[in-house]
Amino acid sequence: METIHVPVMVNEVLQSFKGLNGIFLDCTVGLGGHAEALLKNFQESVVVGLDVDEEALAIAKQRLAEYEKQGRVYLFNCSYVDAVDVLKTLKIDKVVGILMDLGVSTLQLVKSERGFSFLMDGPLDMRMNKNQSLTAYDVVNKWDEDELRRIIFEYGEEKRYARRIASFIVKNRPISSTSELVKVIAKALPPEAKRNRKRHFATKVFQAIRIAVNNELENLKRFLSFAPELLQVGGRIAVISFHSLEDRLVKQAFKTDSRLRVLTKKPMVPSTEEIKNNPKSRSAKLRVAERI
Repeated sequence: METIHVPVMVNEVLQSFKGLNGIFLDCTVGLGGHAEALLKNFQESVVVGLDVDEEALAIAKQRLAEYEKQGRVYLFNCSYVDAVDVLKTLKIDKVVGILMDLGVSTLQLVKSERGFSFLMDGPLDMRMNKNQSLTAYDVVNKWDEDELRRIIFEYGEEKRYARRIASFIVKNRPISSTSELVKVIAKALPPEAKRNRKRHFATKVFQAIRIAVNNELENLKRFLSFAPELLQVGGRIAVISFHSLEDRLVKQAFKTDSRLRVLTKKPMVPSTEEIKNNPKSRSAKLRVAERI
């Protein structure tokens, strides 16, 4: 478990909540790394952890079993958009801290059958919540060309080649696996476009499809609109994002919400040492705001 899961920016997260003690809401508990750090470092704290991924939650449950016995952890298999209902169930009115780590978990990436990775062959799935019906296969094979172009352009920020990639996807249907999709993207992109990229040429398209499958941006917008109401005065919300679309939404929400005071004018980023030890952390950005 420890070998595959390295929580991102743990020290910065702990610093963000310094001086607080009480109930924390971990909106994306994943494999439990951040939750464990909060419980260890804030002795009187309780963590309510939510995650749509049953598989990840089962691992978090094992990892946090000792704290659960002590009545310091409550785990729920649901989306953070359902946070209000969860807190009502627990008869919790306000929390002292909210944490969101919006990255894809290592568990999702290393399991080829989840279909998140362009580096391994697997089915076109990409569902964080395996109980939902919409999959990446549906998006790739059933959505019309204009809609594919839109999500590749908007969610993947693939500005120049979105139309061309969407056209190639439609012409090469049915596409049933991640490796087939990578081949189609490779055919669609001119050689120089593939050569000149810092990241793998399929990154943007996979990101776009994953966001569409999991309704990620809409869910984030929705949560940020009511999150301040869950915080007690002086409580803080900390959000780790991994691409500019999420970061922009968080920055805007914090800046324009009269219930919040922004504590990070510029986002915190991982240290050089952390990036060296965990390259997946390199694009992480942490923004923090306080309830006023």
